[in-house]
Amino acid sequence: MRLWAVSSEKSCKKNDIDPKKMSLDMLLCGINFSFKVIIMLKVLHIEDDSDNRRLVSKILRANGFAVVEADDGISGIRKALATEPDIILLDIELPDMNGYEVTLKLRGELEGRSVPIVALSGKGDKSMSSAVGCDGHIFKPINIQKLPGQVRAAIQKRHASAMDERESLLLTQSQQLASRLQSKIEELEAANRAILESEKVRAEFYRNLSHELSTPLTPAVGYLNMLLGENLGPLTPLQRKAIESTERGVTRVRAVVENLLDMTALATGKMSFFARNYEFNQQARESLALCIDRFKERGITVNVDISSEELKGFGDSDKLKRAMVQLLENAVKFCRGDGRVLVRTRQDGNKFSFLVYDSGLGIPEGEIEAIFKTFYQIDGSPTREHGGAGLGLALARKIIERFGGEIWAESPPKGDGKEFKWSQTMVGLWVPIVVPQEDLEHSRFS
Repeated sequence: MRLWAVSSEKSCKKNDIDPKKMSLDMLLCGINFSFKVIIMLKVLHIEDDSDNRRLVSKILRANGFAVVEADDGISGIRKALATEPDIILLDIELPDMNGYEVTLKLRGELEGRSVPIVALSGKGDKSMSSAVGCDGHIFKPINIQKLPGQVRAAIQKRHASAMDERESLLLTQSQQLASRLQSKIEELEAANRAILESEKVRAEFYRNLSHELSTPLTPAVGYLNMLLGENLGPLTPLQRKAIESTERGVTRVRAVVENLLDMTALATGKMSFFARNYEFNQQARESLALCIDRFKERGITVNVDISSEELKGFGDSDKLKRAMVQLLENAVKFCRGDGRVLVRTRQDGNKFSFLVYDSGLGIPEGEIEAIFKTFYQIDGSPTREHGGAGLGLALARKIIERFGGEIWAESPPKGDGKEFKWSQTMVGLWVPIVVPQEDLEHSRFS
């Protein structure tokens, strides 16, 4: 509470009046003696919406109130204890603790201080507000003309309702519950901050590790290509077979390292996307061309349903192709020899879709969403049949989400039972159609 006094004969200093010796009516209305009292009452407003806070603050300050603001329940409780407001206005729908929980906590913390608490909210139950200890409930939208008077009336009225022993016991227990809830929320916030920090450290570790692995791989790949091209001399059949086997192993390691580098770049916000005009079906055909040899090696029959129609879009075509390749690599990995794969594209309304059906073993019920998590393996044992680090589909999902699209799986696939009777799994992606930019060759977004 801020206090100034002006005498009819002379000016008084700020501390000339002891507020403890004055009644509430004297403080609010002034004293009809030799001086007049001007009061600036302090209002604590707990509200998560910045526009509402700004409006209430403007109204009350224009009418002689001092306003302290808090944007969530926990900070509101702290400010109530630190600033000693004359009244507390609070919203019911707060992001951490709701208004009822905050009121219970405040009634316990402010015991002995008759500070009115008024719910200022468009929602909530008036009887519930009263039950937890609110002195009133002002419903939104706020009446600008009435609000200052409503606040003054609440201060004058105070909270003087009597409680029997059972009600008092219930309120005490509720206050203890609210205190425990606040403590748990603070613990969770601290734990969340620690998790975020550890995730950042982990991402940086993976990025550094990937860089250290990729550096020696570069000359290894170069020399293997020179050997296979017989640039360093002719090879015997046995030597060629050995080098080809080594080359396949190095290629697998390089793919894992590149995926890890991309995942850490996405996680740390260091991956740039370069948008350009592209043709969706062409990206699908190029992606399939990159994987076709692997399908042949495993004896998998590939059926293609990619039309010759041009599906023109705008975005980072290289990243889109990278995501498509991950879906195809997934089919290679889980489709057994003599298996079958169908690759299909289509336009559905304002979306371009890329769908990969395979005749593998399918995805266990309850694990369809899990396959898109980083490092997740359906069979995580060291002796698992299928290789990989669990990065491909996770990377594809993050890329497609940056496009504003979605990646998903179905096992078994939905649709015409006869058409997909042979298929156990469908993994697909869609991206929104963005109109090609005729006058813009390249655009960068991150």
